[in-house]
Amino acid sequence: MSSIHGRRAMLAGAAALASTAAAQAQSPSYPARPIRVVIPFAAGGGSDSVGRLFYARLAEVLGQPMVIENRGGGGGTIGASAVARAANDGYTLLHDTSAFAVNPFLLPSLPYDTVRDFEPIFLAAMVPTIFVVHPSVAARTIPEVIALIGRSPGGVECASAGNGTMQHLGLELFRLRTGAQLNHVPYRGGAPAVSDLIGGQIKYAFVDGAAALPFIRAGQIHALAHAGTGRLVALPTVPALADYIPGFEAIVWNGLLAPAGTPGPIIARLNAELNTIIATPDFRDRLDDLNMIVRPNTPAEFRAFLSAEMQRWGTVVREAGITIG
Repeated sequence: MSSIHGRRAMLAGAAALASTAAAQAQSPSYPARPIRVVIPFAAGGGSDSVGRLFYARLAEVLGQPMVIENRGGGGGTIGASAVARAANDGYTLLHDTSAFAVNPFLLPSLPYDTVRDFEPIFLAAMVPTIFVVHPSVAARTIPEVIALIGRSPGGVECASAGNGTMQHLGLELFRLRTGAQLNHVPYRGGAPAVSDLIGGQIKYAFVDGAAALPFIRAGQIHALAHAGTGRLVALPTVPALADYIPGFEAIVWNGLLAPAGTPGPIIARLNAELNTIIATPDFRDRLDDLNMIVRPNTPAEFRAFLSAEMQRWGTVVREAGITIG
């Protein structure tokens, strides 16, 4: 994970990684025409915003348009299925999120195999979930809030952006690891959950770190901890839940994937260019301001990350008995 102190090293690492990959695997004729990027969610959402930010810059570097196609539905499965069936020539790609790793455990069946049908390219922006409370809550640290919840008969109501979201999963992981009785209240998206939190209709919530950032900075809600590691550039005084609960992590990630069998040189070219982009100071500053974490990575590292995410959340879904029906 990124931190204030590690930023300079991360920039240097990204530049070195991109240089090496570019030298080892170039595909001079690629791309020769526009590239379609399927985002399996509606336009205007978090994943759409992240994707458009990244691919506008990638289009400049590649010299070809990156055509965004929002193909929502099925919790992200409709768009992912379309890419799984597409030609593996590098001209149809998938920009997906944490749902990609969680859906195999939440849904009874998928029209594709999450592992076999895709080639990971690049792990892009990551946004930690944040545990927030209404300012009236008399707790400012994780131990204090656990104690406060323990003194509340029947526990407390805690909001998320909806059933099966990363915020819901983070809430359930917190409950499993601490024993704190958080009674899940699913909202239809993060915005209404934050709105009710600001209004005091609900006092506790796990929220998206990017969407909640302006309200945290304004003091309208209080951030107890984030579910990444280290310190965030955008919220340097907010501790990590992992400081209190070893290994705790619940992040909304965005990543680029291709259909299985896409040629290695194309995968390497895209990965190298994206690593170069995140090492660009103005681009990195923009992501920092949005509370988005980036780090240099290879396709193999992204694949290992996906495997770890599937193992983590598959266990939580089973132990917490999460359903989205």
